[in-house]
Amino acid sequence: MYKTFLAICLLLLFASPSSATVIYKWVDKDGVTHYSQQIPEGHEQQSKSKKIYSEDIEPKLIGTVAPTPRKEEEQTQAQQDAALINENDKEQAKEICKNAKYNLDLLTTHTKLNSKDGETGAVTAVTEEQRQEKIKQQKERIKLFCK
Repeated sequence: MYKTFLAICLLLLFASPSSATVIYKWVDKDGVTHYSQQIPEGHEQQSKSKKIYSEDIEPKLIGTVAPTPRKEEEQTQAQQDAALINENDKEQAKEICKNAKYNLDLLTTHTKLNSKDGETGAVTAVTEEQRQEKIKQQKERIKLFCK
């Protein structure tokens, strides 16, 4: 008898009470959907609101949707130019590829760089934002010309 009483007490102690929360869902006059635990204000919204119980809501699965392939996009002007160079002048494409790889190596291994203005000849320090943009440009050139 004592063991049964102890087992029941332990069961009640560790049993977690489950309570559902009422959630109200309604669409306002602007077409915006709202969710709230309080009844919506306004007479017309109260009549249009829908009660949802939290225990009935199924959580969405995470990471189960397979990515969809991209639609064939139109080529940008840079992609068209690169395709033309790759097709007509293989040596120029190889040279552009080689230069892009060299520039990318410089940009990724050195953080303090200077740049010379082609018009004025003034030397200025390259900011981190400019360096990151140049890295992005060189990666794009590698993608276009290094096959």
